[in-house]
Amino acid sequence: MAEGDNRSANLLAAETANLEEQLQGWGEVMLMADKVLRWERAWFPPAIMGVVSLVFLTIYYLDPSVLSGVSCFVMFLCLADYLVPILAPRIFGSNKWTTEQQQRFHEICSNLVKTRRRAVGWWKRLFTLKEEKPKMYFMTMIISLAAVAWVGQQVHNLLLTYLIVTFLLLLPGLNQHGIISKYIGMAKREINKLLKQKEKKNE
Repeated sequence: MAEGDNRSANLLAAETANLEEQLQGWGEVMLMADKVLRWERAWFPPAIMGVVSLVFLTIYYLDPSVLSGVSCFVMFLCLADYLVPILAPRIFGSNKWTTEQQQRFHEICSNLVKTRRRAVGWWKRLFTLKEEKPKMYFMTMIISLAAVAWVGQQVHNLLLTYLIVTFLLLLPGLNQHGIISKYIGMAKREINKLLKQKEKKNE
């Protein structure tokens, strides 16, 4: 067991170090984005919503086709991948890189690796379910996809995408400030109260 844990830890460290090397040119930008997403200042949440709203209003106004939208998005990623490593050190000053910043950058990369592992793990579990319980897999996929299709039919695609993107960008801050855990705890307490009331009525 200990040997397996050590192997997993060593593999995680190796993957993190590899990701750090790949994203070294993005270090300053990632640290700044991390501060914004974790709401280190009170005006960061409305700023996030404002920027996202502006982007989606622009998309709504221009109304590009799917092909044009995908092409522009990929073009923006290519430009960012080329320009950010060149401009970031000049803007933020790479000579001001501190031990604390390096540690935080390491934590960010480690969290990204863990998130990727979780996604791969869920994907593998899905295929395991398909092999071991094909009927349950089939029913789960059909019901889930039908629900998603129904929601997509009821809500405009752009509005739905806007809500999803906004929620995902606000999620780190919500977790950081304990807002999600607070409301989950409140929901659990209410559910427990309802269950206890139901048990008393049955008695």
